[in-house]
Amino acid sequence: MLTILFISFISFNFYSQSKYVFVGSYNLDKAKKGIYVFQLDTVKGKLKKITTVKDVLNPAYLTVSPNGKYVYSCTDAKTPKAGSVSSFEFKPQNKRLIFINSEKSGGENPVYISVHKSGKWIVNANYTEGSVDVHAVSEDGKISPLVQSFSYSEGSVNKERQDRSHVHSSVFSPNCDYVFLPDLGSDKIRCYQFDSSKKEPLQETQYPFTQVTLGSGPRHFAFHPNGKFAYCIEEMAGFVCIYNYDNGKLDRIQRIATHPDEIVKGFGSSEVHISPDGRFLYASNRGEENNIAIFSIENNGTLKLVGYQPTFGKTPRVFAIDPQGKFVIVANQSTGNVVVFKRDLVTGLLKKCSESKVKNASCVQIKDYK
Repeated sequence: MLTILFISFISFNFYSQSKYVFVGSYNLDKAKKGIYVFQLDTVKGKLKKITTVKDVLNPAYLTVSPNGKYVYSCTDAKTPKAGSVSSFEFKPQNKRLIFINSEKSGGENPVYISVHKSGKWIVNANYTEGSVDVHAVSEDGKISPLVQSFSYSEGSVNKERQDRSHVHSSVFSPNCDYVFLPDLGSDKIRCYQFDSSKKEPLQETQYPFTQVTLGSGPRHFAFHPNGKFAYCIEEMAGFVCIYNYDNGKLDRIQRIATHPDEIVKGFGSSEVHISPDGRFLYASNRGEENNIAIFSIENNGTLKLVGYQPTFGKTPRVFAIDPQGKFVIVANQSTGNVVVFKRDLVTGLLKKCSESKVKNASCVQIKDYK
């Protein structure tokens, strides 16, 4: 009887957690819906729309503060001579996402935004102008004007895609003491030390960049939960590069394709995530493939291919894994659908549960609320 009660207690607490899913959209018009908030049914794997936000243009990327109170977004993306970062307050008790403020992003076409573990700083990457920018954030979620900015100009070997720097993401290290910046345009993973005690927290480091394979186009970046390994997905080459990580330094140990050998062109690899248990890596492919490549992670951090999961849509720009590792949710931009997959915790394989319509879906994030 005690065993049954204990299992019931654990089940109740797991399912009583409210999982909310935040989806951005390239809405192209402020009068149209730009951000959608869903609640995830953790039994059936279905999304229930609870609110939407207008009066915001092209929210290309979203991130949620560590305490879940605030959502930060890259806005005015893909808009000539424009770019901003915006803040919203999320109130799960009345299911509302409320606009707080916007500030200039420091460059054209912001595409990625990260929040420091303290919740007091955000760092965003501007793709078109190739820059990284830092804003302070107040306790009430308001974004301050720009406090620090670095821009870059050098390109690489592909003159069509790499005419100049194109910083595609801004990712904090596990301890938030470094920031890594995959730069598709220059084939570098840039790095700064992050000193949160300073008014201008980005500081030069001993290893200012890691050179990647020329013409590969590094895009997104993720750390293993153990903090020892880092993984960079290369958009143009369709590879994931694996590194040993130690105090701001990356040492490459493997480079593996995210696509079958018979696929020789049309790559558009986009994002990489690791399961919370550290056993599997997932990489999204756009272009001709439109799938999620699934890899097992060995004890030394290297990858072995498990298989491929079609995303049931086109252009899976961004996807997310929920904190318990039970679900993977994919935002298919071109087909405007958000697909929920249930993840097998043992094999790492994915099984479709449901899908919802979000026109021009640009980003998806998942957050637990109790």
